[in-house]
Amino acid sequence: MPEGHSVHRLARQFGDVFCGVRLAVSSPQGRFVEGAALLDGHTLTESVAHGKHLFLHFDHGLVLHIHLGLYGAWDFGGDDTFRGASSIGAPRKVGERELFDDGFAAPQDGPLPYGGPPSPVGAVRVRLASSHGWADLRGATTCQAITQEEADAVVARLGPDPLRNAPGDKERFVASLGARRTPLAALLMDQKVIAGVGNVYRAEVLFRARLDPWLPGRDLASGTAGVLWQDTVSVMSDGLRDGRIITTTPRHWTGPEGSLPHPEEAHFVYRRQGRECRACGTPVALAELGARKLYWCPECQRP
Repeated sequence: MPEGHSVHRLARQFGDVFCGVRLAVSSPQGRFVEGAALLDGHTLTESVAHGKHLFLHFDHGLVLHIHLGLYGAWDFGGDDTFRGASSIGAPRKVGERELFDDGFAAPQDGPLPYGGPPSPVGAVRVRLASSHGWADLRGATTCQAITQEEADAVVARLGPDPLRNAPGDKERFVASLGARRTPLAALLMDQKVIAGVGNVYRAEVLFRARLDPWLPGRDLASGTAGVLWQDTVSVMSDGLRDGRIITTTPRHWTGPEGSLPHPEEAHFVYRRQGRECRACGTPVALAELGARKLYWCPECQRP
């Protein structure tokens, strides 16, 4: 599932490319026809992310609310004035090109001429189009036109977002952990506790803090909880900047100085079950918690 940094990248891209522009909104797939009709011909005024939720605000007060879920992704394109990632969201194959969660596509043989949006391919839930570019949404869990009040209600149900890191957010997070008997690994996936963290960030920030994933939230010292929040802010901010989840440090990388790591070098424990821990050499463990895979080092993160 795309994590919070990807959704914030989406918000930034929509803001950069489409804000202030009147958009043609359609539903080629046919599942969002009524909602598209409510938004069609109106101007995008603001693009906001909170956790894994994207809110596109239009000039007549309605909001396009998107949650990508496990399989959702946006594809983008346009003329030579269009600047942005070609795809952001769940990775998948489209034709012969692999489109990655970080928003970068495999190289092609030079720019393609632009003659308007291409014919929709596959189940395009909603298409947004301007005179210079287009965006297609596929596979999202949530796609609805709602009022500002309804959008506010969605945000009110969510926990603090590390990529917003507003005043009081850290204290709210620390209090939420301290009030629960639930294991830390489950709390970090609870969007009412912290918004935007997914399976990768959950595993990685717990390892970086050397915390037992099964430790009840109420047993974590408030000072340590505050450090956990700050580190989550730090690594997610890096993900927003780099377009990738990278939690290891340059000393773990083998590429040229100044380059980003190979995907195999980007994480400490995520999807490294059975392989040696980068810190102590103990095989990384794998378990299931809340129907999601949990990765951790039994030695570095021992109770």
